[in-house]
Amino acid sequence: MWSKGGLTLAISALSLAACAQTGASPSIAPPSAQYVPSAPVRLTELPGWDQEDYAGALRAVRAACGVTRDPAMGHVCAALPQRPTEKSARGFLEASFWAAPVGAAGRLTGYFMPVYQARLTRCGEFTAPVRPRPADLPTGDLSAAGRSPYAARATIETRPAPDALAWMRPEDLFFMQIQGAGVLVLPDGERARAVFAGSNGAPFMGVAAAMRAQGLLADQETSAEAIHTWLGAHRGAAAEAIMSLDPRYVFYSLADDDGLDPSGSAGARLPAGRAIAVDPAFHAMGELLWLDASAPGLAGAFPTYRRLTVALDTGGAIKGAARADLYLGRGPAAGAEAGRVRHALFLYRLIPRPVW
Repeated sequence: MWSKGGLTLAISALSLAACAQTGASPSIAPPSAQYVPSAPVRLTELPGWDQEDYAGALRAVRAACGVTRDPAMGHVCAALPQRPTEKSARGFLEASFWAAPVGAAGRLTGYFMPVYQARLTRCGEFTAPVRPRPADLPTGDLSAAGRSPYAARATIETRPAPDALAWMRPEDLFFMQIQGAGVLVLPDGERARAVFAGSNGAPFMGVAAAMRAQGLLADQETSAEAIHTWLGAHRGAAAEAIMSLDPRYVFYSLADDDGLDPSGSAGARLPAGRAIAVDPAFHAMGELLWLDASAPGLAGAFPTYRRLTVALDTGGAIKGAARADLYLGRGPAAGAEAGRVRHALFLYRLIPRPVW
């Protein structure tokens, strides 16, 4: 059996004040003094609201209710319909919330829970060790200002790995480290969850720009899937040179896989297609946000993402008020979709209406 342990992806959360549909404008109390609120609008004015899956949107509200500390959400959570129809769900949402635009245009990306083949011993293509947290890795946030990284990726990869938890294809491990966690499948069908156990403290650096600059991939062909395929086809020195451009390195522990979507660091499961990672400097735990994402920058992407989501996660590359990373589920299909998400984004914060 794999050793038990909790999975932490990271998280963010909810909360703000509001007003009724008629009368004064809502009072907004943002988590960051840098945030400047805009005038609220009715949900019916949101781009794409008429095409929303309203019963699905209530999943985001239900997830928010499980983690929010916003007292203004109390009456909304208490009144959540248990078996809503599309009509009743829409009516509930429109009666319960205002929406307020958040800043200027930003960017939407996607992430997922990867599922990769692995081996218990080094063999064939499986040459990359899944390393446990080193005993000499300092505690605390190494990425904080003034703290030096433990060691760069290239340095760590030169070290022996007698305590490797498993062995993977190098490109698979690289992408699992980008996602933070994953599921490992062994030849006998046993599955284990690779749980984030710490990092070297170096900042994440994407490799897509460098690959475009070197002429390795065309601009609109730098999806995660295309990069992963290139790395696999050039396994060895060429792929290692690209992967070493990202100095960040992640360590793991192993836990039994329950087959479900992962939890954020606050303990809430991430509902696929409804959970987002955000910058906690601008968004609070459990905050509800409407995505208006269009103009994809990668070939093969869905043209738009317009839906209600809940902030349940954070990420090292997710910075700014109008920046979000959409969790799309687990496995290859979710990965293929997530790797093509690079859309222009406008966000709207949902604000609970008060009870008079």
